[in-house]
Formats: sequence, structure tokens, C-alpha cells
Amino acid sequence: MSRFSEVECAIRQLHARYADAVWRKDLEAFGDCFTEDAQWRIGGRIQRGRADIVDNLRRLLPNFERVLMTFRTPLLELGEEEGTATARTYVTENNIFADGRPGCSIGIYYERFVEQEGRWRFHWRLFQTHYLGPADISGPLFPNPDFGPPPQMPPLDAPTFDHTGLSKRAWSEE
Repeated sequence: MSRFSEVECAIRQLHARYADAVWRKDLEAFGDCFTEDAQWRIGGRIQRGRADIVDNLRRLLPNFERVLMTFRTPLLELGEEEGTATARTYVTENNIFADGRPGCSIGIYYERFVEQEGRWRFHWRLFQTHYLGPADISGPLFPNPDFGPPPQMPPLDAPTFDHTGLSKRAWSEE
């Protein structure tokens, strides 16, 4: 098996572990998907470090009964440095909000990975929400910067936008 195939398989397993942790609301398993010094840019907020990232999910989860994430095939690029990779990964989420209403979201994760102790983990992620609304995709699409075709990636200081207001509501309820 080629190195590319091995890494792609490992990244798909990371996405699967992540989706499983979110579905089961398992904060420990979720946190284990990230490096200790990871950065996650999502919903207008920037989380720095695994503890901050897990804390963010802890605040967001009460908004949902369940979240089923479906990751598409990552557009993967192996890094020049051994044990690093980047990807652009399209994702859909089927949500059941805490109040019982359904929702669907579509987005893109721009991701930087590192291999640690034989496992791949997220080191840097930017999530762009492109849609949140009914499952028939009848709602509006949100504008986001286009960083060009793969393997192009956003800069590490790329902005994150809270198009949905969900992040703002979750954080204001502290």
C-alpha cells in the first residue's frame, strides 16, 4: 500500500472517530482527535488548545439532541515534512435541535493534520458553514472566501464567520 493510501485511510478513520464522538456526545473521545496545541476556527470563534476545543463543544452540545456528521472523501495532500498532511473535506450534518426541529448543514473543513504516537490528529481546522436550514436545501447559502483549488489552503490566520448565530447564542448563555 502506498504512503498516500495509508495516510488517507488514517484520516478517514480520524473523521469516523470524530463523527462517532459527536454523535455519542463523548467529550473525551472528541478531544482525543486533536493535538494538545490544536487550533479550531469555527462559527466566528477561535479555540486554542485541546481543552478550549472540548470546552467549546461542551457549550454547543446542549443546542442539539443529536448531530450526525457525514464526511466526504478528503482532498488530501501529504506534507513535505513526514507525519504532516492537509485536506479539504466537505461535510454534511443532519441535526435534531434540542427543541425537536430538524436541521441540515453543509460546510467545508480545511484541515492540517499531524501524526502522533501512530495516530493522526487534527492540528488546525477552519470550518466554513455554507448552509444551515431545511434538509431540502431550500434556505440561503452563506458567502465564504474561496481559497482556490486543492491543494491550496487558507492562511493560518484565516477569519471564521458565525453565519448561523448558533455560536454566539451558545456562548452568551454562559
